[in-house]
Amino acid sequence: MNVFNKDLLTDTQQNAVKQVPAAPLFYDATTQYGTKPDVEIGLREDHMTPFQKAFRKYNPWFIARNYFDTLGTDNSDLDPTPRPIFDERPGERDYAKLNDPVTADANRYGKLITLVDVTEAKAPAGRSMEINGNPSVGTNPNRNKQHGFHFTADNCIGCHACEAACSEKNDNPAHLAFRSVGYVEGGSYPDFKRMNISMACNHCDNPVCMKGCPTKAYTKHAEYGAVLQDPETCFGCGYCTWVCPYNAPQLDPIQGRVSKCNMCVDRLEVGLKPACVSACLGNALNFGVIENTPENREQIKTSIPGFPDPSITRPNIRFQQTKTLPNEMSRTDSMPVKYHKQDDGTFRSVVDEKMGKSTHWNLPRLSSRENPLVIFTLFTQAALGAFMLTYLGALLGIESLVNVTESVIYLPLLAVMTGLQAIGLLLSTMHLGKPMRFYRGFNNLRYSPVSREALGVALFFAGIAAFTGLEFVSAGLAYFDIAAPALTHIIPSIQTGLAFSAMLSGLVGLYWMYRSYRIPARPFWNHKQVFFSFFGTLFSLGGLVVAVLAVPTFLLTSVAESSLNQLVQITAGLAALGLLTEGLGLILHAKYLNTESGEGAAAHYVQQTTFGKTYVLRNALIAASALVLASVSLFFAGSATGLVLLTLAIPAVFAALLIGRCLFYILVIPTTMPGAFFWKNKGFEEHARDVGLANMPQVGVVPACHH
Repeated sequence: MNVFNKDLLTDTQQNAVKQVPAAPLFYDATTQYGTKPDVEIGLREDHMTPFQKAFRKYNPWFIARNYFDTLGTDNSDLDPTPRPIFDERPGERDYAKLNDPVTADANRYGKLITLVDVTEAKAPAGRSMEINGNPSVGTNPNRNKQHGFHFTADNCIGCHACEAACSEKNDNPAHLAFRSVGYVEGGSYPDFKRMNISMACNHCDNPVCMKGCPTKAYTKHAEYGAVLQDPETCFGCGYCTWVCPYNAPQLDPIQGRVSKCNMCVDRLEVGLKPACVSACLGNALNFGVIENTPENREQIKTSIPGFPDPSITRPNIRFQQTKTLPNEMSRTDSMPVKYHKQDDGTFRSVVDEKMGKSTHWNLPRLSSRENPLVIFTLFTQAALGAFMLTYLGALLGIESLVNVTESVIYLPLLAVMTGLQAIGLLLSTMHLGKPMRFYRGFNNLRYSPVSREALGVALFFAGIAAFTGLEFVSAGLAYFDIAAPALTHIIPSIQTGLAFSAMLSGLVGLYWMYRSYRIPARPFWNHKQVFFSFFGTLFSLGGLVVAVLAVPTFLLTSVAESSLNQLVQITAGLAALGLLTEGLGLILHAKYLNTESGEGAAAHYVQQTTFGKTYVLRNALIAASALVLASVSLFFAGSATGLVLLTLAIPAVFAALLIGRCLFYILVIPTTMPGAFFWKNKGFEEHARDVGLANMPQVGVVPACHH
């Protein structure tokens, strides 16, 4: 790889700039040539001032975190002697060696290829990467330039030698593969064609895995532009596997952590190409400074059939594919997606109706490994909504809600809110691959919506827990008739501060919870319906939690009838409003997906077929419950009929929201790379678990668990 096509680069650069849309949400990919970089390049310490470094040294949070990180570790038997960066074999052939005598200055997106010139903290060009503790520095003159893979699809024979070489070098178990080979096929006999695709991490200009990771386990290095991930820092949330369009980060459910392709930087430091490139039998893989065209190649395209939209991350991989392909290429795995040729010769993903049009219930399949997140999101929204309703209602002087705060149910209601949030946090923490490392989730507040969500929800829980604790203290003082004027005067003021800080942090956490799911690599989620759903549930579940506890209490005590009627009217009305909000979001979502193509539309197809009857049931329950609750609020709040209707609606609402949230996690189809008939095929993995093949480690399928 030693030349770059200036004319082609100019043309593709102009086209790329025209085609790249505005950056979605926190994935800020709009940085242009010569301006501040959109990602941190280099280690965290590179971007810290001397004051920040000194402050961190004595910061109690960092001291405590570092102490917890050392618990359970034993490094006493580690040999501190530096090892060779990489053990070179004698007689390495030229095809395995880096060779880029001529390079471009910028890539097609206008980003500098020489990365030391775009880092916020000027990194020295000759800095050691400390590979294997060795301080040596590679002699490659292009060491600080962005490198990338080049894949010639016409040459790939699907032998999987690249896969094997990668797994052997990284000592991967059978169920993990940093590089994998899938394929798409199309046509009919005798003109039937298959195109193989070999894919690993693309070490992108805009690495969304790095921005999304809450633990800051990822670093984009100025050396080779490699995006490296530290499995020891990772706590196994798997969010990077959600946001990556190429299925590059691999979550190991046995080890409970993520790992991925490291660009073989140890080989690069000694002048060798990555192991997968050196092992390629068909000369399909190549590697070098990005935008260079390899010898005997004529194309450096950014996409081929089956490759996700490159504008999401601006990946550092280029393609050549010159052979004519059929107008439609299908996947051999179970994903209901195929690729249709457009007028300009490129392919776009469309729905492949593999399962037919028949509808099913599939209720057992509503359960998934994301069940803890189902409970966490629902319980968080319920607790926040109930707390805001009771506190703000009483603060505004609404009679029924003032009576709630003065009744015997108030303390149990606060305890239920706190308990719901505690259970949600516990389940979300246990969902991690390494739950004891939960505190690392606040490491990346600068970029990660997950870190911001975690901080907001944690502060909300701390606020309502402290508020509830002080309420119990006040109740205890009154019950035992203890005179403590200092406490009785200061507690209300403290509670006011706690209440407002809890509500504010809870709303902030809920907003970032919504933002966490606006993922371009998961089109089914990347819609405003998520906002309608999460904030609609805030009203519906929040109102019904208050109703479930307070309405029976009012019926059994001497509370004024007008207060009871008002409470029924308010809680039923809020629940109806929340359901109408969610229903509106679902209507807009379905309308959008019916006119879209690709993975989002494919998920909607699965929703209408594989889970078609469950989907209709969820929609019917939401519509009927919203109608019933609105009728109760408007017409029947002061009658026995209203109480009966409210009683019937409550379990229907809970069932609808539970089914809807389960479908939310199950249906999403990522913009991942095509798999093979067996390997990287979700359908085969389910079959292997059902029939027992998964019990054989060599099959490469493990139980569907986190750890």
